[in-house]
Amino acid sequence: MDAVVKFTSQSQGRDRIFRATQYACVLSIHLLRNNPDRKDLVARLKSLESSVSAGRKLLRLGNAANSIVAAKQTVRLSDRVLCLCLTAANVSRALYFICDNAVWARGVGLIRSIDKERWSVNASRCYLFSLVMNLTQDLYVILQLMLQKGRDNRFRSKMDQHLNECPDVAEVTIPELDALVFLLLETLRSEPTVALDTVKNACDLFIPLDRLGIYKSSAGVVGFCGLVSSLIGILTLARPSLRIKH
Repeated sequence: MDAVVKFTSQSQGRDRIFRATQYACVLSIHLLRNNPDRKDLVARLKSLESSVSAGRKLLRLGNAANSIVAAKQTVRLSDRVLCLCLTAANVSRALYFICDNAVWARGVGLIRSIDKERWSVNASRCYLFSLVMNLTQDLYVILQLMLQKGRDNRFRSKMDQHLNECPDVAEVTIPELDALVFLLLETLRSEPTVALDTVKNACDLFIPLDRLGIYKSSAGVVGFCGLVSSLIGILTLARPSLRIKH
């Protein structure tokens, strides 16, 4: 119970619970849309999803400042690739929050002089760029870990043993490709923090791609990806040891 209280007392914790609820509603609405017996339930889910979405926008007020502080920290990283990717991601995220706050202010009538649709599109563009930078960072970290593991003599012996034990696979696939896949899977298995962060960012990518019309997905795909990403976010926040570190 103490862990639950501690989790929900954090603004990030509440936002991730609301986010999971929002995308669970999106997925449920898509799955139930053709069921005539569930029209009332679908209507209630749509109302809940709309309310949660509006509430999340309110909770995100001020998050731009957090992203700017994070950018100030990542710009000091000694690894130039990580420095570039994470700083660009944090700056883009700050711009996303600014645009998102402007959309919220327009929606509640605090500001009437802006084009809500235009600012919403700009928010999605900033969000997309932030995710691309985060995924680039994930791929860079995975590559570094693979190179590190590939130089480990014990792992090389394990990989040779794997290739020798699977002659049927070796006959139908390129041995080098099989070794590369084995190396990748072993790297992700030994580094769950990187694996979770990569899956989370990859799932999130479908949301702005759909909103911008770059890659249109069904509401079911968006809802499923958003739900998976949200659950991973809840898990990494509840268990900091699973959060990727730099």
